[in-house]
Amino acid sequence: MGLRHLARRGAGRATRNLVGLPGGIVTRRRGRGSEPDDVRPYAEGDDVRHIDRNATARTGTLHTRTHHEERDRAVLLLADFRPSMLFGTRRALRSVAAAEALALLGWRIVGDGGRIGLVVASADPEPISLRPTGGGRGMGALAGALARAHALALAAPLRPDPPLVPALARAQSLLPAGGHLVIASALDDPGEGFEAALTALAERVSLSLILVSDPFERAPPPGLYPFATPDGQRGTARAGRRPPSADDRLARWARAGLEGVRLDAESGPESFAPLMERLDAVL
Repeated sequence: MGLRHLARRGAGRATRNLVGLPGGIVTRRRGRGSEPDDVRPYAEGDDVRHIDRNATARTGTLHTRTHHEERDRAVLLLADFRPSMLFGTRRALRSVAAAEALALLGWRIVGDGGRIGLVVASADPEPISLRPTGGGRGMGALAGALARAHALALAAPLRPDPPLVPALARAQSLLPAGGHLVIASALDDPGEGFEAALTALAERVSLSLILVSDPFERAPPPGLYPFATPDGQRGTARAGRRPPSADDRLARWARAGLEGVRLDAESGPESFAPLMERLDAVL
């Protein structure tokens, strides 16, 4: 709830009225819109394809129909709170950074008149979810659901990450065709069938990714590190070999049709706000 002031930056009323999106990025809206707006007498320069035949026949003079863009924007946020996300070496857990970024994005969307919903992926077999709702009340419910879901995830016993496919299926049931799904996750182990589910979902909604990254995974200091696995095994592993970079993983998912931004968990909400503004501009 305290991140609301960050989301307001760069989202002035004049900008929203001019481009329909918060932020300083001016975009050109294509097409004439799908919702009928008005019928008026034909004027020189009007597109002849928009001539209203019924009004022209009734009045005996040419009339044209104008349209406006449908403004209902439904965005669903998918927060990954599975066990692998409950990890962090600086400032915050990856799961907390994901929740901060989604909250910032949510405040931007409802501030522009959109509706925001939530699905939480965790070790719980029944994902927590909220249908897209607008306004401050909707964001208040979403913030409360994020806090409760994260507390439950921290209290749950350690177990392997469940697949993300059930959360995607729940998201599909909550989003109307033409909506937007934003996934905040490190995608360490999305599970079997994830890419196929993404391909099917992309036929109905647009998809975006917030790839959360911890500094330890980007550049682990060489040395020996103790570990424990969910099945009870313990041991020591040597770190030193650099894993695939976060940018490489982001590019890999972009090739699979899931484009987005990289979020460094140690940076904090002040650094997340410009990234969420950029992401909001393409939703």
